[in-house]
Amino acid sequence: MSQKKVYEDAGFGVRVQRGSKPALVVIDFSYGFTDPRYPTASDADAQIVVTNSLIAVAREKSVPVIFSVIAFNTAEVDTLAWLRKAQGMKALVEGSHLVEIDARLHRLPDDAVVVKKGASAFFGTNLAAHLAGVGIDTTILTGATTSGCVRASAVDAVQSGFNVLVVADACADRAAPPHEAALYDIDQKYGDVIQSADVLSYLNGL
Repeated sequence: MSQKKVYEDAGFGVRVQRGSKPALVVIDFSYGFTDPRYPTASDADAQIVVTNSLIAVAREKSVPVIFSVIAFNTAEVDTLAWLRKAQGMKALVEGSHLVEIDARLHRLPDDAVVVKKGASAFFGTNLAAHLAGVGIDTTILTGATTSGCVRASAVDAVQSGFNVLVVADACADRAAPPHEAALYDIDQKYGDVIQSADVLSYLNGL
């Protein structure tokens, strides 16, 4: 039996609803993840261009644009369990260049910025409450890394009651195999993995 058939028979991969009140969540496109000079980063040039195209239409349609960054204080870098496993992340210290949102992104001063300590943009933050407070029913996710923070955010978004769309060509990772595996897993269980052209059509139809 093929993998596709196994998942279909298990009831996975059903398409999700596109709600009337989406928000665009740009996950961790800070220099620590977008500047290849840093070992935690990957080449996200193309994905940033795609994300900016989504931001432009989101602005036109009054769709909220929310950014997230990971930033640790000096007391946390030696105490958090996650950083004992992923020690390269210890460089993401508050106030450093690595935790600044990449200036190529079309961010406005009044865009919400979620500062997080874990992989998910929802875990330990007020993101779910913020989205619920403005009536959001659908989250559109872009960012880095696909297999880490994007996937974790997709899981928590659907568990928080939001429809989830992940923009495949706006997500970056350090290697292709985890990127592709994460997109497959998200598409089967947590949200729809779609291309930016589909998202632009959705937003333009609001």
